[in-house]
Amino acid sequence: MNYWSGLGKAVIFTGVILIIIGMIILFRDKLPFGIGRLPGDLSIERDNFRFYFPLGTCIAASIILTLVLYLWRK
Repeated sequence: MNYWSGLGKAVIFTGVILIIIGMIILFRDKLPFGIGRLPGDLSIERDNFRFYFPLGTCIAASIILTLVLYLWRK
C-alpha cells in the first residue's frame, strides 16, 4: 500500500514539473531572465543554416533539477 502512495506522489510531482516547463516554454520571450539566451548557449547562423545548442541552459536546468530532487528526497 505504501508503494502506491509514493508512486502517486511521484506522478503528481512529475505532472506539476511538466506544466511548469510548458509554461516557461510558452512564455519564454516574456521572461526577464532569458531562458535559452544564457551565456554558454551556442548559436551559429549562416546563409541557409541555423544551429542552436542551449548548453548553458541545459547546465542551469540540470543544477536546478538536481537541487530540487535533492531537497525533495530529504
